[in-house]
Amino acid sequence: MFKPHRRSYGLSRIPYNSSSYNNKRRRRLPLLVIVIAIPLVLILLEFLATILVGVAGKSAELTAYEGEPAIVTAYNLKFLDSQKQPYDGLSNRGQLAAQRSIAVGYSLVGKQQSDFWRINEQGFRDDQPVPLAKPKNEFRIFLLGGSTAFGQGNESNQATIASKLEARLNQRVVQQRKSPQKYRPTILPFYKPDLVKALAKPPRLRDGKYRVINAAVPGYTSGNELAQLALKIMPYRPDAILILDGYADLMLPSNQSETNIPKTEAFLSSAPGHFWIYLTRKLNNLVADTTVVKATQKWLLKPEPSVSQQSLVMADETAPLEQHLAAEASELEKRTTRYRDYHRQIIRLTTGARIPLVIALQPEITGRGTKQISAQEQEILKKLGSTYKQKIPENYVKLAQVTEQLQQWFPKNVKVLNFYKLYQEFPNQAFFDAVHLTEVANLEISERFYYALSELPKLQVPFQQR
Repeated sequence: MFKPHRRSYGLSRIPYNSSSYNNKRRRRLPLLVIVIAIPLVLILLEFLATILVGVAGKSAELTAYEGEPAIVTAYNLKFLDSQKQPYDGLSNRGQLAAQRSIAVGYSLVGKQQSDFWRINEQGFRDDQPVPLAKPKNEFRIFLLGGSTAFGQGNESNQATIASKLEARLNQRVVQQRKSPQKYRPTILPFYKPDLVKALAKPPRLRDGKYRVINAAVPGYTSGNELAQLALKIMPYRPDAILILDGYADLMLPSNQSETNIPKTEAFLSSAPGHFWIYLTRKLNNLVADTTVVKATQKWLLKPEPSVSQQSLVMADETAPLEQHLAAEASELEKRTTRYRDYHRQIIRLTTGARIPLVIALQPEITGRGTKQISAQEQEILKKLGSTYKQKIPENYVKLAQVTEQLQQWFPKNVKVLNFYKLYQEFPNQAFFDAVHLTEVANLEISERFYYALSELPKLQVPFQQR
């Protein structure tokens, strides 16, 4: 029988091989199983971890854990927008809430508290509100500055410089009432021998209640402090102003006038970049908030924040501190000149209002010396690195020079103190990072401020000579 010819049209005939097909299928099957198994295993681990943590009674403790010690989380800034919501793309792991302020860059949200601090209605670190109307016989002293003045890392409001200074001043008033003969009389004797004896006694402070208000804000530089003083502090009629700062000014680039909420300008100029950061932050938070990850960090890895993160509270990165310092001498000159000029404006402002002013350069760990340094402080210095330890003393020399200029220009209007090497002979641990102080170190600074205030004529009882 005739069979028609079949054309292949260029296609070669490939015989079907069932064994080859089955081998390929078996190779693909394990890969599919792995892809499906990974999320199932993670879900199972999360489920088991949640049960174990619950049985151990640690659920509430783990919920509050943010991947670092509780005191670090409590002091981390959390920036909120006008709707009281965290900014997209910025970390919201902190508890210390702050809001944008056109006048001062940003300010602390009022009426908030944690296990370690309390912020009053006015946004000051104080247990009680500060009314605009000053009560009779109350003397108000405001402490301005950044995180060191604020008391970063201290266990309570009572451990801060402001609180200890307030207690010391009021203790002095009580002592004067109990033993008036130990202090300079209000009417000086006429005869010279008696006059010499009277003048040798400590001056008598004005009788009343002394209130030291901690108006410092973590991250503030001299530009923030000038605006804060002019717009927020002056209406409270302060009797004296104390400023403890310098370190953040050395870290702030000269093209910035003050510290602001980080990355907001970059977000506005790059919407795609902002969106990508927002997505990655959300994903990171989602993973970091799982019970498995949090339990592993808290009880197994126990991670500690870097020295950079602790010391420079506004740094939204883990770059070494040395990278924040001025790279060139000209840049350092600009930064220290900015510091000097802003403080000169502060002096003029307080002079016009007849308010005594004390400006102090804050201490820093490289000024600690080696005689009394603790093992923990030695470890901090080691982590800071040789470049940082070499550059910071040079930076402080320049900073001290410009503050000395202020003292020379305004000898009657300002008192300048340099605390850089305050703890060279200090017998206890003073630092727990590059610039933040222990409670006993805060007590030492409060004593230095106390003696500076006791020398101010405005706070002394005026005397007459017979």
